[in-house]
Amino acid sequence: MLRDIRSGTDPEVEAVIAGLVAVRPDAVLLTRIDHDLNGVALTALADRLRAAGLDYPYLLAPVQNRGLPSGQDLDANGRLGDPDDAHGYGRFSGDGAMAVLSRWPVRVVADHAGFLWADLPDARLANVPAPLRALHRLSSSAHWELALTLPDDRAVSLWAWAATPPAFGARNPDRNHDEAAFWLYRLGQGPPAHPFVLIGLPNLGPGQGDPAALSALAAHPLLHPPAHGATASLPAGPARLSLIQPSRGLMVRGHGLHPEPPVATRHRMVWLDLALPPP
Repeated sequence: MLRDIRSGTDPEVEAVIAGLVAVRPDAVLLTRIDHDLNGVALTALADRLRAAGLDYPYLLAPVQNRGLPSGQDLDANGRLGDPDDAHGYGRFSGDGAMAVLSRWPVRVVADHAGFLWADLPDARLANVPAPLRALHRLSSSAHWELALTLPDDRAVSLWAWAATPPAFGARNPDRNHDEAAFWLYRLGQGPPAHPFVLIGLPNLGPGQGDPAALSALAAHPLLHPPAHGATASLPAGPARLSLIQPSRGLMVRGHGLHPEPPVATRHRMVWLDLALPPP
């Protein structure tokens, strides 16, 4: 990926850069971007964007579960070290993780990447062997609570995640549901002090998995209903795989999708234009 970012010739990377430059978000969550410990790849992408006239001085990408070895046979196939034995599916540590680029300071308030699946009330653990429940993490990548500090010193919280697709493996349909249900559990503990935005990749395609948790979030009294629109093109048809859903403390001034998915990927960029109420 680093080679492709630096090359200037990779169709997918160039399409992502062109899409970001066209939409010019103040802050953006990237999913399926490889993580490295020193942020070399993310910095290279930020450098390319800066050269194209879009400057993101604040980059955030903590260590996540993608490809992070668990040391256990989580997929119960009798072998250790498979991609599905990692805390989150990955061929190497950081494979297809998440990152945030922002014009404004952003920091981690709470990192729930280590939250155990078994600690979620009513967790759907039927396909997780009992001996593994004491170590199986819920997040495929991570669940982050971030604070974005705006130019007037007010703050907005970003609650970010990227769920596993529900179409593969015995555990994934339940894990996909429970990764969204985590935010219902978190809301039950009390909302943050600042207005907040759910932003991420629920990764639930048509006819796949269980949308119950997402439906509950869509109807939650603390949240605006999510904007409609297909963020991906799948063989089964258009799908809203990505989600931005703000709290009622924010005003929605507009929303949309970048018209075309990048080359060689099924996803399109979804954006919201949000404003805080007057102080």
